Amino acid sequence: MNTALKVAVFASGLALAFGAAYGVGHAVGRTPTPAAGHAHDTAGHAAQDEHAGHDDHPVGGLQVSDRGYTLSLDRTIVPAAGPTGLSFRVLAPDGRPLTAYKPAHEKELHLIVASRDLTSFQHLHPVRAADGTWTVPADIAKAGDYRLFADFVPAAETESLTLGADLHATGDYRPATLPQTGRSVTVDGYTVTLTGDLAAGKAGRLAFAVSKDGRPVDDLDPYLAAYGHLVVLRAGDLGYLHVHPDGEPGDGVTEPGPEVDFTATAPSAGDYRLFLDFQHAGTVHTAAFTLTAGAGAGADNAPTPAPTEPAHHH
Repeated sequence: MNTALKVAVFASGLALAFGAAYGVGHAVGRTPTPAAGHAHDTAGHAAQDEHAGHDDHPVGGLQVSDRGYTLSLDRTIVPAAGPTGLSFRVLAPDGRPLTAYKPAHEKELHLIVASRDLTSFQHLHPVRAADGTWTVPADIAKAGDYRLFADFVPAAETESLTLGADLHATGDYRPATLPQTGRSVTVDGYTVTLTGDLAAGKAGRLAFAVSKDGRPVDDLDPYLAAYGHLVVLRAGDLGYLHVHPDGEPGDGVTEPGPEVDFTATAPSAGDYRLFLDFQHAGTVHTAAFTLTAGAGAGADNAPTPAPTEPAHHH
């Protein structure tokens, strides 16, 4: 082989070697594109940051993990047998059970248990063990699908989190249609009358007046540092709103009834279930309403998910 040919072959070999190394280097060094919907999706976080502080009542409970925290149930399938022990942990971003919380409304964690057809609702306060395990008895009397909402503030955070997870109760499941109510409901001998409406993207006043035997109840008990607590769930996907009342006991302005006022914003048009907890004479009562939110200023143009039958039938 002559000298010129040897040089050409040697140069070709170098070009191939450098080309391969370049390709491998790019394959190894390339930052993978985050998968759509990933908990740590940077675009999603940018969108959240952009809208932070612009929505007083953001929807929660649609994710089992958020901001690195995960709701982990010990059992996701239970018998429909009435009183049932539930246990779970909140896993911190390092994967360990979270043990440090900031109390919110006198409790470290509020647990909401609601059936997917929105006919059953419980507001519970579990007990936490030193290892971070929460336990609480719940009344799971009817077969079907339930959603658990853990509402809490980690000690390392400044804002609350609401994580959601599904629970399935075995048995003969007969889903119900969304309950329809008027503006007044009666529970445990108390009549609660609602004034005000929900509007998508627009803050509105909701006022609940409590009476008993035709007389206004003007001596409501303080319950969890308030005269009432309101949980709003969107029909279809059970998007969660925990709305706190206007004013609080002892502020010199807020009266202990008969009316408890809230300011709420619906994230989209559609049907919602409203669950009001109030306490009188040492006993907590829950009044449930169904409202349809109309389109308002700043409303989400996306249609509200239509109610569907739960996916798991046991």
